[in-house]
Amino acid sequence: MKPVAAIIVCDHNPPDHYLLKELDAHPLIEKIIAIQTGPAQVDSKKYINVTTSFPRGGEVLGEGVRLAQPCPFLLLIPCCQGVSLAGHGLEEFLTRAQQSEAGLYYADFYEEHEHGIRIREVLDYQPGSIRDDFVFGPLLFYRSTQVMNAFNQYGPFSKTNWGGPYELRLRVSRIAAVQRIPEPLSRVTGNYFQACVQEHFGYVDPSRINYQREMEDIATEHLKCLGAYLKPGGKLVAHDTAPYPVEASIIIPVRNREHTISDALASALSQKTSFSFNVIVVENHSTDRTRERIAALMDSDTRVVMLIPNRHDQGIGGCWNEAIFSPQCGRYVCQLDSDDLYADPHTLSAMVEMLRSRRYGMVVGSYRVVDFALQDIPPGVVAHREWTDENGHNNLLRVHGIGAPRAFPTSLLRRQPFPNVSYGEDYAVALRISREYRVGRIFDPIYLCRRWGGNSDAALTHEQENRYAAFKDSLRTREIQERIKMNTRSA
Repeated sequence: MKPVAAIIVCDHNPPDHYLLKELDAHPLIEKIIAIQTGPAQVDSKKYINVTTSFPRGGEVLGEGVRLAQPCPFLLLIPCCQGVSLAGHGLEEFLTRAQQSEAGLYYADFYEEHEHGIRIREVLDYQPGSIRDDFVFGPLLFYRSTQVMNAFNQYGPFSKTNWGGPYELRLRVSRIAAVQRIPEPLSRVTGNYFQACVQEHFGYVDPSRINYQREMEDIATEHLKCLGAYLKPGGKLVAHDTAPYPVEASIIIPVRNREHTISDALASALSQKTSFSFNVIVVENHSTDRTRERIAALMDSDTRVVMLIPNRHDQGIGGCWNEAIFSPQCGRYVCQLDSDDLYADPHTLSAMVEMLRSRRYGMVVGSYRVVDFALQDIPPGVVAHREWTDENGHNNLLRVHGIGAPRAFPTSLLRRQPFPNVSYGEDYAVALRISREYRVGRIFDPIYLCRRWGGNSDAALTHEQENRYAAFKDSLRTREIQERIKMNTRSA
């Protein structure tokens, strides 16, 4: 018997003819199990067709795993478009699997594009890599014994329509290592990314709510098995009786935003409230005319406070800390990015009143994505309705963010300051606060997120995306560990 059974998942289109031909001719492949929505006309003794309405479903993937037995290894191909093996890629997977006892192997891959071929490096897997859109590349190489151990320990797959591959990966990761092979072992064409790779903000798309609920249920069960699941509830923030110069501060970290900072400040100063507030701008050593723009407004409105850090290595998180720990900071703080605007004059009041009356550890609003002319652009309103009071603090470990704008009690942030980075600093604080405290939500759009060519996250390179994603996975890893410790202490 040959050592490998291939399982191909085909959502909408039949398996790529070239891929099938390649697998059929491969000397290591014993079976080819295609899970798809229609019948197949394939002339191969290796080929087994499984027809279903939902090729990614849990039960049907379980059937595919059963059909793959007794092959020692499973080659899962979660998307069948634009994928091919690279040279002796499958042989290298097998060699690595024979040298260690990991449950899952994955590898870098070649990408064909209009200018030629490049290597796409994937990330090392961490305990916190539990998001359902983690990029493994087109091939996942499982050890059959560990897959069956996961079945025996956790039972049959859930009755899902889309969650089979995700549930399989998380189950195996709980009982065995997940190992990256840092060399390209497969190849994809451009239509692979169109058909197979999720958009970064797919989890906030209202049309995919049923899919997201499945992913949330699977991730929540994973956290329960790890001992990191947190029950609904959480603490309320104690009343802060310390004196503050104002009731609230709008915090704007800024560097080199001479074309947007005046609009942001005007939006902040237009807020109508029943309490006193100021606007703390942390001017992070701009090299354009940003500082002049701020100074001009300071001359006309004493509510504008400009702080200039002594250090030159402050990220956005470090700038937030400069404001939080300054003597000018108010009892509550509310976010406004230097590119963005509040949607109306009542945003600050809505955020602060919820913090004061409900004693939340954090309040998060919703926003509309607009262009520089304030016209709506995709994805439009981002409300993060995946958040629920019952499970939002657990599901936050699966998704990429919590939303905007964000407001906090200053006393809480002074105990739990931001990491000094310029990406994921908000996510880090949200994870930490939601571990212990309740989080309030405003689902109406009260904030305008302006997208333009100068945005810091407008056009990230693949290397930047990888670095940022790895950092967020590290935050999740640490947070899972801390939640396990907290549950252990309270047991």
